Amino acid sequence: MSPRIIAGRARGRKLFSLPGDTVRPITDRAKEALFNIIGPDVLGSTWLDLFAGTGSVGLEALSRGAAFVRFVERNPKVLRVLQRNVQHCGLDDPQRHEVLRMDAFALLAQPPDRAFDYIFIAPPQYHGLWRKALTMVDRQPGWLSDDGWVIVQIHPREYEAVPLQHLEPFDQRRYGGVLLVFYARPEPADEAGDLV
Repeated sequence: MSPRIIAGRARGRKLFSLPGDTVRPITDRAKEALFNIIGPDVLGSTWLDLFAGTGSVGLEALSRGAAFVRFVERNPKVLRVLQRNVQHCGLDDPQRHEVLRMDAFALLAQPPDRAFDYIFIAPPQYHGLWRKALTMVDRQPGWLSDDGWVIVQIHPREYEAVPLQHLEPFDQRRYGGVLLVFYARPEPADEAGDLV
């Protein structure tokens, strides 16, 4: 079954994809669950879709009312499919999206040029790339807004605790072979709790 846009302005549009394992697609079930968790907070939000693939998550966010999505994908063949999907879904407003052909790690190594409400990390499986990307965001937390989330999509077997300074995991959800792990800045310590 072809991936599709589940809700919003482009609801029902089937997305073009690539055969083989070039990209790691998110299942419609996991994607619908993700956006149910985010709920109305998607409206007006900003997204950094790293390892964007065919754009399924970022396009879903735009369809549901996100203000801006930056797609980052380095594979030129995949990038062409992503750009085709943006056009096909009628979500090609240049004020609301940006497609970068570059390596996600090269972007994260730069000083942040803006803070995003959601950073979505879904690299190719079983290479530890998600840990590297998460660690790089943690080192430069300016990529993430103060109350933003980093969302990692991996296979459940890939998960492990990652030592972090500025982020901490606060939830994880499994949908078959898809595990979504959510990270955010720690809640500030309650001053009253510090009193002896």
